[in-house]
Amino acid sequence: MGAVSSPTSAPRLSQTSFVVLGLIEEAEPATPYELKQLAAISTSNFWTVPHTQLYTECERLAREGLLDETREQTGRRRRSYRLTRGGRQVLDRWRAEPTGELYELRDEGLLKLFFGADPVTLAQTQLEAHNRRLAGYEVLLRDHGAHMPDGQRLALEAGIAHEKQFLRFWRRLAQGEDGGGG
Repeated sequence: MGAVSSPTSAPRLSQTSFVVLGLIEEAEPATPYELKQLAAISTSNFWTVPHTQLYTECERLAREGLLDETREQTGRRRRSYRLTRGGRQVLDRWRAEPTGELYELRDEGLLKLFFGADPVTLAQTQLEAHNRRLAGYEVLLRDHGAHMPDGQRLALEAGIAHEKQFLRFWRRLAQGEDGGGG
């Protein structure tokens, strides 16, 4: 259901809203396509948003007065967005609020493991995938970490720690050490 607001009510904002506001702050002015590209190398590593939602959320946030929209007059008539003062204030308030929410883990390997897949066979593929992701994160940190804002660098470090922990887990299973119980 779309967000509805009146002049006296605050807009309804979702986590997707804050992803869009934060990405626009990082890259403004930005088109939804540029946001999609930026998300692919940043927030999508820990918070996925379907790219179609980036487009629709930009339009909605512009209607709510949180983004300024500029449209090309010729060519593809692309839309680009900037934060309004109100959009920046909303984003700042959201960042200032601590959260105790935990992430939603959606991992097909764990889902298959839960439903009885062979742990040793599954572990081989999972090790390859987690090693690839860890290597990518480590390259990002090595090549860009010194120039990243602290929050981005810290989120990347959390991703590295997460991948290292998954590698420990899947290595144990690959070696046939399932912890007993079975």
